Amino acid sequence: MIKESASTETVVITGAFSYTGKYATRLLLDRGYRVRTLTNHPDRTDPFGGRVQAFPYNFDRPDQLKGSLRGASTLINTYWVRFPHGKATFESAVRNTETLIHAATDAGIKRIVHVSIANPSLTSPLGYYKGKAELERFIEDSCLSYTILRPTVIFGAEDVLINNIAWFVRRLPVFGIPGDGKYRIRPIYVEDMAHLLASSVENSSSSTVDAVGPETFSFGELVGLIASTVGRSTRLLRMPTILAYMATKVTGWKVGDVILTWQEYRGLMADLLATEGPSAGDTSLSQWLAENRETVGLKYASEVARHYRTSAESFVDTASQAT
Repeated sequence: MIKESASTETVVITGAFSYTGKYATRLLLDRGYRVRTLTNHPDRTDPFGGRVQAFPYNFDRPDQLKGSLRGASTLINTYWVRFPHGKATFESAVRNTETLIHAATDAGIKRIVHVSIANPSLTSPLGYYKGKAELERFIEDSCLSYTILRPTVIFGAEDVLINNIAWFVRRLPVFGIPGDGKYRIRPIYVEDMAHLLASSVENSSSSTVDAVGPETFSFGELVGLIASTVGRSTRLLRMPTILAYMATKVTGWKVGDVILTWQEYRGLMADLLATEGPSAGDTSLSQWLAENRETVGLKYASEVARHYRTSAESFVDTASQAT
């Protein structure tokens, strides 16, 4: 069911000044919504010219958190942690998100659009996938109507994974493929993901959607496609998973980032980054790469800088450190 009018509604979105949230916020503003954001970086550069009110998360101050949500009709939640860092763990991310949902309910919000992950499982040995499954169950048991979106990899201009694979193949004659490289990835374009987020605000029924794109690649095929598209003849070398992980760990020390965690290796090789079923987006990765071959991978995209330092450092030129 589609709601009739959105022009006077307020939507709260987490991370409006960050990656996916920025694209979704732009759509919401274009559609006439009033928008607020919750963020760990309220002083970050506002790309919307003051049209978005920014509030800190205030997980430890539920009354203030509730105040920042009051008057809104929908919460779009993209909050999560990719890997443990300092006091930020998967367990704390689950607790914080539950606090956020409680505050949203108390503030009178009626609907949540929640970003989960493909193939979550309550019995998963991987904290990322288990935590996401716990939150899905928490939302399903709440009084809110919901759309739960389950992406795998989201690609685009500010993407980390695809960009950094391109960054490596531009600079290295050999790229290590852990294991047989046959495990799959089904990425979705960031603007397609943003459309799913914004359009889900306009629904009133509850649903869970696999947010995947039209193409599925094996990991080996993906790296080969990126290399050929940017005009590199990088050799793909299959190697034991533990050696590939150690190589990325050492490289991560050199560039000051976490490239892939051991849990991410396990999730990737367990074929958790692909699902069956229809595509939820129209833009293919191969098409996007062809259109952006001159720019993708020119600079390294730092996950640590994006979330734990300044936004200006999120794309850094570290070629001299890694070559």
